[in-house]
Amino acid sequence: MTSSLSKILQSTTSSTIETSKPTSTAPKEASYPHPTISKGSCRSGKFESLHSHQTMPLIIVSGLPTSGKSTRSQQLYNYLSNRIADSKYRLHLISDESLSISRSVYDLSSLPAHTRSANASEKDARATIYGAVKRVLSDKDIVILDGLNYIKGWRYQLHCESKAVRTPSCILQIGCSVDKAREVNEARLKKREAGASRAVNKEEATSSATTSGDLIVGSAEPYEPGNWDNLVFRYEEPNPMTRWDSPLFTLIWEDDDAQTSKVFSDLWDAIAGETRKVVRPNQATIQRGREESGDYLYLLDRETSDVVKRIVEAQREGDDVDEVRIPSGSVELTIHLPTGNKVGLPQLQRLRRAFMGLNRGGIGLEAVGDMKSSRLRDTFVTYLNDAFEKDE
Repeated sequence: MTSSLSKILQSTTSSTIETSKPTSTAPKEASYPHPTISKGSCRSGKFESLHSHQTMPLIIVSGLPTSGKSTRSQQLYNYLSNRIADSKYRLHLISDESLSISRSVYDLSSLPAHTRSANASEKDARATIYGAVKRVLSDKDIVILDGLNYIKGWRYQLHCESKAVRTPSCILQIGCSVDKAREVNEARLKKREAGASRAVNKEEATSSATTSGDLIVGSAEPYEPGNWDNLVFRYEEPNPMTRWDSPLFTLIWEDDDAQTSKVFSDLWDAIAGETRKVVRPNQATIQRGREESGDYLYLLDRETSDVVKRIVEAQREGDDVDEVRIPSGSVELTIHLPTGNKVGLPQLQRLRRAFMGLNRGGIGLEAVGDMKSSRLRDTFVTYLNDAFEKDE
């Protein structure tokens, strides 16, 4: 696990270093650089499998605490850096460390049992991570999210965000036995305690205020034993049968350089190769476009108001009106009013507001089809006829 990868994994391009600023209320431990591959021209054959319209992926790293996720994430970062060395694409590695999020935010041992489901510190940390991912996620950016990512609902949220911007996503699971992961955490705890002892001795000699946290900067921070056990118990393993956990790739603790390189190559082919799947956002998340004649909501309000106005005027002119003719382009639409009943303005306004509510937020979009201004009036007339028919 500690051995370096082969030459292809070690070679990296010159990169600009961007430091992510923490926005979370979590305790600030240390500031780690947020690496980003700088832009370049797409000239090299290393990037020949990508096209100008290709969208870049979100890679979610998941695994038990202290299972080697950060080490594997850095190896993947080095591998992808080499693959996109002479391209216009950018590479981001986002983690708790890059956002200065302490591991203590996941500790529920100090909270009462009835408040653990509303752990504010962990929710704030996830909000910070989500914001960092959302800011850089685009068709020109490859994002590696290094973290526990142990909640399937959280992975689903990231999948939906990726899909909304038409970028693929995948899961890289780091396989490690519970005993091995516990051994790593215990070793880090002992190292921290040894560092704390040296800090106390140094403070007594120099009367300086040195904390144990300062001594572990640059090395992995351990979890408290109770916190570690709790995170292992809460871990929801990725399921490749679900769409938000697929495609799923696995690296285990014992995998050597050759196997690691093969998994990274398979991952690249699945998300950026010629056999990749085309990502399409859900219909409900697509923002409605504007028309030359005005904003969509303005057109919706104008067309429905005009229809209601014509119905009221037609009923005012005659006492027994069964049909109302509504002009729509080169044709006329017919509204069939309830027989023997006069439809009042309050009822018409209620129906109008209900129709606008259905089409303002995208609800029912699949049923009504393309709601351009040329069809707004026709669809509203159909909606009124259906409503009046049910009242009879």
